[in-house]
Amino acid sequence: MRCNYLFLGILILSACAAPPQAQLTPRSPEMVFQALANAGVPYRRGGDSRENGFDCSGLVAHVYREAFGIQLPHNAQAQSRMGKPVTLSQLEAGDLVFYNTERRPYSHVGIFLGDNRFIHAPRPGTAVRVENMRGAYWVRRFDGARRISIPN
Repeated sequence: MRCNYLFLGILILSACAAPPQAQLTPRSPEMVFQALANAGVPYRRGGDSRENGFDCSGLVAHVYREAFGIQLPHNAQAQSRMGKPVTLSQLEAGDLVFYNTERRPYSHVGIFLGDNRFIHAPRPGTAVRVENMRGAYWVRRFDGARRISIPN
């Protein structure tokens, strides 16, 4: 268990270090902490909590609710219409990244962490984990990114 906390701490610190290709905002540390705190939670279709597991949009909705009290829909397609679009070069930690993983646009969502990494709930039989956006699989399936406004 101690190893898991050490790993989580290293992930949080590395995600909060300002990489050259991602800007950090005041929301970033809380968002990154909330997202990474769920690493290792099993995937569950329709899941929206640590106790029940997560699917991709359930993880995103949970993180935004816990970090900022923002209610997002539990649906990747619906989340893709929230906030404002951002380009890859404009990504900030906490932005939502969308992928076509089920032969339809915006069928998968994750949370950008910085340094070309995002966290997501991949599929049945796996757990919440961090991925590299530059991996060939993800590059081919990228649909876009959105920034959700955080109330002051």
